[in-house]
Amino acid sequence: MNSKVKNTIIISGILVFIILVGGLFNYVYLKGKINDREKKIKELKLYQLDTEALTQQLNYLRKRVAQLDSILANRKYNVPYKLPQSSFYDFVNQITYSFSPYSYVNIEYDKTEEGNPLSVHFYNLSGTAEFNDLNHLIYAIEESKLLKKISGLEMSNNVKVDEDGMPHYLVTFKFRVAVYFSNDDRFYVKDFVENKLEPNPIYDIFYPLIRNEIPPNKEGLLDVQNAKLLALVPEGAFLADASGNTFLLWEGDKVYLGYLTNINYEANEVSFVLNKGGIIETVTLKLDKETKKSK
Repeated sequence: MNSKVKNTIIISGILVFIILVGGLFNYVYLKGKINDREKKIKELKLYQLDTEALTQQLNYLRKRVAQLDSILANRKYNVPYKLPQSSFYDFVNQITYSFSPYSYVNIEYDKTEEGNPLSVHFYNLSGTAEFNDLNHLIYAIEESKLLKKISGLEMSNNVKVDEDGMPHYLVTFKFRVAVYFSNDDRFYVKDFVENKLEPNPIYDIFYPLIRNEIPPNKEGLLDVQNAKLLALVPEGAFLADASGNTFLLWEGDKVYLGYLTNINYEANEVSFVLNKGGIIETVTLKLDKETKKSK
């Protein structure tokens, strides 16, 4: 075989190799990349909108969000989003700000239980308070817009006597509070209006019906027990106490432990109703005999 034929065969082999390599590159390697690029172009075209269409879509979504927020806001309770532990301390401080100086509340953080969809912060509350203050605190926790619940309530009576000898009938309490929150904001309303947290007045079940403590006469009122009826005048009744102090009173006027309830000009007498530690007495003072009797 001469050199010319050999060269022809070699060149032909090189051309065949180049053609094979070029074909593999174009139809195997590049085809995959082209297909991938075409797929991405199609995906981008699906979301290709003009400015007007995007604005209309944004307005629709805003309207929908406002509708959903109004529905959540109208609910009596909401679940907050990622609630910090300190928020409950702030809540209790706001509620107890106007409480009596004889009322105080201790707050102890216990633990946090993560859950799906709701998580819970637990707190232990204890202290001593006037009954109305305690009722206000319990009502505010239970009726708060952000969901809270009380459990394990314990109460007992407590009497504190101040420097003036005035007894204050208090309640020693202890209970547990669960404060709910979520790591999902679908339950949450950003701008919410708090529920009414002021309870209606209720009867103090811890206030004793009969008491050993009698409040002192700090106002300097007439002490009917040692008083005398001096005269009946058109303006009312003229009386004097054991110390010689004189008082001009009319029906409905306040005296120590009670009120003047009746002036009887025909019988020359006046009547009082006194509350002696829960025991109600009617005391009558007569002008002619200058004595008093109890009914």
